[in-house]
Amino acid sequence: MPQENTTLFDFEEIETESTRKTLEEVYDALEERGYNPVNQIVGYLISGDPGYISSFKDARTKMQQVDRAKVVEILLKEFRNKK
Repeated sequence: MPQENTTLFDFEEIETESTRKTLEEVYDALEERGYNPVNQIVGYLISGDPGYISSFKDARTKMQQVDRAKVVEILLKEFRNKK
């Protein structure tokens, strides 16, 4: 039986979820390596210098593939939702 409703493709939500997943993977890799993930990720987000992110488990490559502004947007939205 054919589907009667149109399925909506929400690129924004897919991008947000992909960025969240990447951020979690990078955070976990930094923590596993013994770094303070918050300090390292903040340093990267502010400066854009990938040297703040370890290459362990491809964390640096993964982090460079996401838009830094998108990460800040997600973090701000999460902060506001927790209040």
